[in-house]
Amino acid sequence: MIQSVSELNNQIKSLVEVTFLHVSIKGELSRITYHNSGHVYFTLKDENSAISCVMFRGNLNKLKFRLEEGKGVVVHGSISVFVQRGTYQINATSIEPDGEGALALAYEQLKQKLQAKGYFNAKKPIPKTINTIALVTSATGAALQDMLRVASNRWPLVQLKILDTLVQGESAKYSIATNIARAESLGVDLIIIARGGGSIEDLWAFNEECVADAIFACKTPLVSAVGHEIDFVISDFVADLRAPTPSAAMEMVLPDKTEMLLRLDEIALQYKGYFERMLMAKNQLITHLAELFRIHSFEGKLAINKKEIALLTSRFSQKFDFILTQNSLHVRQIGENLTFITQKFLTQKQSKLQNLQAILEQNNPAKNLHANYAQVVKNAKKSTLKELHIGDDFELHSANDIIKAKVIDKVSLQN
Repeated sequence: MIQSVSELNNQIKSLVEVTFLHVSIKGELSRITYHNSGHVYFTLKDENSAISCVMFRGNLNKLKFRLEEGKGVVVHGSISVFVQRGTYQINATSIEPDGEGALALAYEQLKQKLQAKGYFNAKKPIPKTINTIALVTSATGAALQDMLRVASNRWPLVQLKILDTLVQGESAKYSIATNIARAESLGVDLIIIARGGGSIEDLWAFNEECVADAIFACKTPLVSAVGHEIDFVISDFVADLRAPTPSAAMEMVLPDKTEMLLRLDEIALQYKGYFERMLMAKNQLITHLAELFRIHSFEGKLAINKKEIALLTSRFSQKFDFILTQNSLHVRQIGENLTFITQKFLTQKQSKLQNLQAILEQNNPAKNLHANYAQVVKNAKKSTLKELHIGDDFELHSANDIIKAKVIDKVSLQN
């Protein structure tokens, strides 16, 4: 039976994913990529083989350590097949450290050794003006083309001397070290060692001790531009300057011709402005001296005195008019204030009189007493029958009459 590619891959997917539902694999981490999506992609390898792996964001958030190049780990997960490409990978659910990877351990040991020897401390300054640069890199690599393009765009006047160099493989370290010495013998202003990105194995030639020795022995300023921005190799620490990428190295050491032209235009404008200001200042000085000569002449002094007399006369007249105006306004203000205060006082008194009349009207006994009732008054004060005792003298007040009386007997109606 003839099958399509998709049918075959789907059968393989079903078979593989069911068969390898749970796997645990030990190996060394390589080519780790933390994606913007939150997932991490990496390769797990040993001395003979490698397999692609992915850990999705949900599981990665539970991981207690960060994946590092060359670190030995144990990966737990399952095998998943990507039908569209016919490839498979480990879908990691958890990862455990398994000691240090061999390359990573070698890297750290060499780094500590060279640091103790002082290889990372002595840094030569990068020249401000660079006419010639030696490029120690592969003549067929993309890194060289990137550097040539940047150099052409930024500063076409620079002379580039290319030393074709092996940058990968077992013999690359000797090729790099030899060409660094050759580059120095050319009498250039700067040396750049460079290659594009890759795995730690691809970049390992720049982690060799003989390359570090050649860089440290070089008397010409040297820039290390190896890999991508996240890649760090031993040559980066020994070199006088580290560039994150080969093209970035050219941008860091070469001036921008556009900026330089703009700077020249700016300087020309500054000089033009300076001469214009200088001529203007000299012209103002001449005008000032001519004015001083005119002022200090007899006619000039007489004219100044006449102007001062006229100015003083004008100021006196203005001051006198101002004082008269102010006094007139002050008198008018006093009259207006007095009228306002008098009206306010009369209004307040009239209002108070009306209030007293209203109170008197409300307290008129004639309004408070009914025709059939009388008010008990004892000792000129209003009282009640309950407050009267046998033998007390009191008065009964009605609207029209006042009767004097005396308590002969008192009977309480309450039981």
